[in-house]
Amino acid sequence: MRIEPLGAGVTVCVTDSHHFTTDTILLADFAQPKKHERAMDMGTGCGTIPLLWARDDVPKEVVAVDIQPDAVELLVRSLDVNRAGGHTTAHITPLLADIRQLDERYDAGSFDLVVCNPPYTRYGAGIESPDPSHRIIRHETCCTLDDICRVSAHLLRFGGRLCVCQRPERLTDVLDSMRRHGIEPKRLRLVQGKCDKPPKLVLIEGKRGARVGFLEVMPTLIVENPDGSFTDGMIQIYRTYQEDRYHE
Repeated sequence: MRIEPLGAGVTVCVTDSHHFTTDTILLADFAQPKKHERAMDMGTGCGTIPLLWARDDVPKEVVAVDIQPDAVELLVRSLDVNRAGGHTTAHITPLLADIRQLDERYDAGSFDLVVCNPPYTRYGAGIESPDPSHRIIRHETCCTLDDICRVSAHLLRFGGRLCVCQRPERLTDVLDSMRRHGIEPKRLRLVQGKCDKPPKLVLIEGKRGARVGFLEVMPTLIVENPDGSFTDGMIQIYRTYQEDRYHE
């Protein structure tokens, strides 16, 4: 286990099996939780998204769910470390549970926001990792996009938001699943490594019960300039996180 900084003195405990990527940071930023909201992070892993939000003092409550006991245990350790460092983490509740069964645990409309960085590879496609943790994270072995949208439709209040990230080649799958479960896609942003490269990630927000149509397509986020430095857009998202890394 090692401890990684997330900015403003907030840290996260990570391992080789449970860590975070740029996709995680981009999704946390894209979701834009509000101070009064109750949120859920599905498949939280080591809990990076709730901890990034805690750094910014939002939202009022987060339930961080994962099916892997070692991931939830890692988040519990992170909460202890941050609490000892004087950071408020009481609003984050780690939950060991199967995403597919959350609609049996919570009443309909219990949450304002659900986020999920789901497995990117469709079940049965690609070469599965022999590591069980990596297999769950990368392949739809324990939940599918349909599972995520179905359960989110139950958990979200009317007008509540579901935010996910996914590979661009699966964009149609995300939009189709959202609509079939009554979550209307309302905001979309593509992410490119460099301006001359194809998009490598798509961020999508859907609202439960919203009127059909009027999808806002945001300006594409370019990660790097031609010289390899971060673009202004990435610096704005990464600023606090990177400052802590530079001062380790």
